[in-house]
Amino acid sequence: MRIVLVGGTGRIGSRVAAKLLGHDVVLVARSMGVDSASGAGLREALSGADVVVDVTRPPASEPAAADAFFRRSTANLLREGRSAGAGHHVALTIVGTRRRPDIRYYAAKAMQERLIRGSGMPYTLVHATQFFEFVGEIADAATAGGSVRLPRALVQPIAADDVADALVRTILAPPVNDDVEIAGPERFPLDDFVRQALVARNDSRLVLADHRARYFGGRIGMRTLLPGPHAAIGTTRFDTLLAELRTSAVTAISPLPAEL
Repeated sequence: MRIVLVGGTGRIGSRVAAKLLGHDVVLVARSMGVDSASGAGLREALSGADVVVDVTRPPASEPAAADAFFRRSTANLLREGRSAGAGHHVALTIVGTRRRPDIRYYAAKAMQERLIRGSGMPYTLVHATQFFEFVGEIADAATAGGSVRLPRALVQPIAADDVADALVRTILAPPVNDDVEIAGPERFPLDDFVRQALVARNDSRLVLADHRARYFGGRIGMRTLLPGPHAAIGTTRFDTLLAELRTSAVTAISPLPAEL
């Protein structure tokens, strides 16, 4: 089985590739000269593919850029995957996109999902909750005037390694032609999740719960970011991430040894 991993050098893609050692895996990335959005090099890269796995992210974070990227990239991947005879299209997306929150990036991902569902290709859409490793980006997006303001919505964050494990299981299984959800084992108020992570990495920003605060520009409810009752649950607990963050913070400020 030939597996083409599009976005294979990124945060999730590189982990998936490492877990698929021994399988016939083709990595596709802009840094390798293949661009899913423009289509450059894509036909050759997908030649002979049995499974096409889409873990791409747009090169820019602007909402309009995300929408255009996912529209072009997904259409190209579906077309070339069908031409190659692929029997399974797997895409990583986000828990909450189908609840239509007022978040432009989520709207772009929801559009991507609709293209895949309507393509006629056998597929599986893997919806993940927030990655543990994404906490810094959440804090940065919510920072104003030196403090981080976040709604007190609930989150059930998942480790990137657990996301990769779930994707590997999906890749090696038949398509379900449906959505599946994956999440971490613990729930937290969003502000508590970010607060603990920033303390662990020696980040002095004050984190405040604010019911008026937006999440990446959108309004969310208490349960918008939570998975449904049938989500697959990862095993990595938040304490593991906090320990890694503390170690990284200590390493970052440790003095270099004196030269002999």
